[in-house]
Amino acid sequence: MNQNIKESELYNEDLAPIPQEKRTWGTGNYAALWISMSLCIPTYQLASGMIQQGMSWWQAIVLIFLGNAIVLVPMLLNGHAGAKYGIPFPVFARASFGTKGANIPALLRAVVACGWFGIQTWIGGASLYHLLRAWNPSLPEISVNGLFPQPLPLACFAAFWMLNMWVVYKGVESIRKLLVFKAIFLPLAALALFAWAVIAAKGIGPILEKPTTDAEWSAFKKFFVPSLTGIIGFWATLSLNIPDFTRYAKSQRAQIRGQAIGLPPSMTLFSFIGVFVTSATILLYGQPEWDPVKLAGRFESRIVVSLAMIGILISTLATNIAANIVSPANDFANIAPKKISFRTGGFITGILGALIFPWKLVADPSGFIFTWLVGYSGLLGPVGGIMIADYYFIRRQKLKVSELYDPRGRYSYGDGFNGRAVCALLAGILPNIPGFLVTIKAVPASRVLPWVTDLYNFAWFVGFLLSGGIYILLMRRRAVPDAEPAHIAEEQTAYAPTH
Repeated sequence: MNQNIKESELYNEDLAPIPQEKRTWGTGNYAALWISMSLCIPTYQLASGMIQQGMSWWQAIVLIFLGNAIVLVPMLLNGHAGAKYGIPFPVFARASFGTKGANIPALLRAVVACGWFGIQTWIGGASLYHLLRAWNPSLPEISVNGLFPQPLPLACFAAFWMLNMWVVYKGVESIRKLLVFKAIFLPLAALALFAWAVIAAKGIGPILEKPTTDAEWSAFKKFFVPSLTGIIGFWATLSLNIPDFTRYAKSQRAQIRGQAIGLPPSMTLFSFIGVFVTSATILLYGQPEWDPVKLAGRFESRIVVSLAMIGILISTLATNIAANIVSPANDFANIAPKKISFRTGGFITGILGALIFPWKLVADPSGFIFTWLVGYSGLLGPVGGIMIADYYFIRRQKLKVSELYDPRGRYSYGDGFNGRAVCALLAGILPNIPGFLVTIKAVPASRVLPWVTDLYNFAWFVGFLLSGGIYILLMRRRAVPDAEPAHIAEEQTAYAPTH
C-alpha cells in the first residue's frame, strides 16, 4: 500500500482499496448475498402491498421482475469500479463529487439506510412481541395510531435494537455467520409458508386460476408507474453502494454473473410467495393480510407461531446488518476517516434509525411504497446518474486511486467540491419535490399542475436521466484530468482483479 495514502486525512483501514490477494468473493458469494438480502420481510410486504392496492397476483409479479431487471443495470455499472479498483462507495463518489463533496451522496445514502435500519428493527421488535403474545394471548394487538406504539411493543423494539448494536460491536465476522444461517433457514421457512397457503386455500388453482377482474386492471393501470418506481427504489440504495461489496470480487465476471443470478430471480420468487400467501388470506379471512408478522400471529399453534417469529427475528437481523449497516457505517466514516470507524458509524446508524419512528412508515402499504420507496428514489436516482455518467462517459472507467485519497489532488476540484456535480444533483431532485409534497399532503394538489404532480411517479427515472445528462454537459465544458496511461497501468496492476 502506498504510504502516502495511509497518511492522508481521507484514509482509514475501512475505506482503503482492497488488494488483489485479499479479494475472495466469487460468483456464488454474490448470488448468496442477493438471495440472503432479498429474502426479507420488506420484500414480502412490497409484493403483498400491491395485492392490498387491488392488483392481481400475476400483475404484481410482472412488476417486481421488471423493476429488479431495471435496477440490476445501475447495480452492475456501479459495481464495476469496486471490482476494478477495490474501493468502497464513498471513495468512488469522490471522483465525481470531489473529496469533500462525496459526503453529500454518502450522507443521502446513509440517511436512507438509517430509515431502512429502523424499519427492519421495528419488524424484528414486532416479531419479538408476537412471540410473547403467542404465550400470553391476553396481550393486545400492536397499535401505531399514536406517535408511539404501546410500551411493551416499544420495549421489544428497543431489545431488538440492542441486539443489532451488539452484532455491530462484534464485527464483520459475526455478520458473515448470520448471512450463512439465513441463506439456509429462510428459504425453508418461505417454502413452509407457501405450503401452508396451498393447503389453506385447498390448492394452487383457487388463486392462480382466478380471472383478472376489471378492478384489478384499473389498479394495475393506476399504480403501474409509481409501483415500478417504488420497486426500483427498493434497491436504489444498494445500486449506489454496491462497490462496498464488489470491491471483494475475484473478477468482474464473478460480480456480474453473481448479481444477475441472485437479484431478479430471488426477488421474484420470494415476491411470488408473498403475493400467493396474501391472496390466500383473502379467501381465508375475507381481506388481505399484507404483514407476515401479523399473519404468523394468527396461527393457532403456539409452537408454530414461536418458530415463525424466531425465524423472522434471525433473518431480519441478518438482512439489517448486511444491507443497512455496512454502507452507512462506511458513509459516516467518510466524513472524518481518522475519527469515525466502521463500528462508530454503525452505532450512529442505529441511533438515527430509531429516531425516524419506523412503525409509522410501515403501518400502511401505500405509505410504504408511494411515500417511502418512491420518495427516496428521487434522491438516489440523481446520485446514480451522476456517478455512472462520470465513470463511463467522462473518465472512460479510468481512475487514479491514490488521488482519491489526496485532499489536494485532481479529485479535490480545488476546494474539495465539484460544483458541477452539485448543480446536476439539484437539477435532478427539484422536479420531484412538488409531487412529493402533494403525496405527503404538505401542499394541496390543486396548487400544483397535474403533470408536475405525475412527474413524481417517475422520480427515480427523472432524477437518474436528468442529473446524468446535465452532468455530462457541464463536465464536457471543462478539461477533466484523467490518469496518464502509465499511471493507469500501474494502479490496475496493484488493485484490479484479473479477468
